[in-house]
Amino acid sequence: MLSSARHVDVVIVGAGVAGLSAAHQLTSAGVTVTVLEAAPTVGGRMATDRVDGFLLDRIGQVVSTSYPELRRTPGLAGLELRAFAPGVLVHSGGRHHRAGALRSARGARTSLGGSTLGARTALTAARALASAPRTPLALGEAFEQARLATALGRLAATPPRRLLARPELPALDALDARGFPARSVNGFLRPLLSALLCDPELTTSSRVADLTLRAFAQGGLCVPAGGAAALPALLAAALPSGMVRTGVRVTDASISSVATEEHGTVSCRSLLLATGARAAAALLPGLRVPAFHPVTVLHHTAPAAPLSGPALLLDADRTGPVSHTAVMSEVDPSRAPHGRALITSTVLGRPCADLDRRVRAQLAGVYGAPTDEWELLALHHDPEAVPAMPPPHDLRRSVRMLAGLYVCGDHRDTSTVQGAMFSGRRAAHAILRDFGIRQELAAESFSAAAA
Repeated sequence: MLSSARHVDVVIVGAGVAGLSAAHQLTSAGVTVTVLEAAPTVGGRMATDRVDGFLLDRIGQVVSTSYPELRRTPGLAGLELRAFAPGVLVHSGGRHHRAGALRSARGARTSLGGSTLGARTALTAARALASAPRTPLALGEAFEQARLATALGRLAATPPRRLLARPELPALDALDARGFPARSVNGFLRPLLSALLCDPELTTSSRVADLTLRAFAQGGLCVPAGGAAALPALLAAALPSGMVRTGVRVTDASISSVATEEHGTVSCRSLLLATGARAAAALLPGLRVPAFHPVTVLHHTAPAAPLSGPALLLDADRTGPVSHTAVMSEVDPSRAPHGRALITSTVLGRPCADLDRRVRAQLAGVYGAPTDEWELLALHHDPEAVPAMPPPHDLRRSVRMLAGLYVCGDHRDTSTVQGAMFSGRRAAHAILRDFGIRQELAAESFSAAAA
């Protein structure tokens, strides 16, 4: 109950990863905090449902082992990440080929408590070329692969400030302007960026796209073991007992007090809104609400895995509504009961009619296996899954509205887990500065803003 915390230094509204990250920064500086969450559980969009023994993420975003906030945020030392196979598997022209493979081959289990992240997973041109299509390459195609691998290798070594100084265009226009062969753009870069940005038309700022490719080149793609909800659950569990209050709906909020529907009013010195953009605007009229990219996630189960290995599979030919898919039980076995396969597929944009049938038809071709016996476990559609980032996009939108009032979330940085967590760190530091507690952001702040 809130009766034991009627006055605190900071009230944080929203227990997603942005708010929880901010709470860690504030409590480590000795500031008293209460986190209020309207939902029955923490995590916001990083939610995982349990259905008949399956663990089903509502939003199918992947994370990168190169995200700095995964290493820097207290409470995540025990987070286990299940890695996809190096690079991605691309379905094009009726065949699969692997592109953008990473140097690391340490297996599919990674713990943030160790030192298996970072430089050891840097992309190298030699590995990228060696992981190209399984069939022999024509001379022109081999040259394109080498050129692309070299470009990605250079991108991995480019400081973020140099990337942010480039002219800003829509991502697709920037890919065309940089002289990549059409086959490389359509067969790898476009489907990869569409999947990572949840933006099928690549209208996202080219600077964000460059940072996203850099993160991909520096690290491996992965998901939290046990579902996306495992990450915010760890963050919440590492905070002092009773600090996070779920099932508490905020009806009014100001710099000095927060009114709740269930437990009356809590007074405070500062207010931090760590909700989604629309919910934040409802409490703070005048706050800009961005456009959003809709995302639909479908979870199927099958008697056997249609593809062995933890591959993230892209459909470069765009033969149906699915952008990317994976046999998640191969990536993280804890997500499915023993003897059953879990296939998770992501549809970007507005869902079409008769979606399940069209998805099954596409996946039958992509996986090269019949889908008639597959069972649809869940279909989750979120029309505001990912805030859009068209140019011009400010990677460091202000988190300080005025002294005592702050906002954080993925709509203030980049629309990723990394961006949400880093915005929480920035908001906490702004609060501490206004309190007269001096703490500096790390020198890698621009790098930390990478997607």
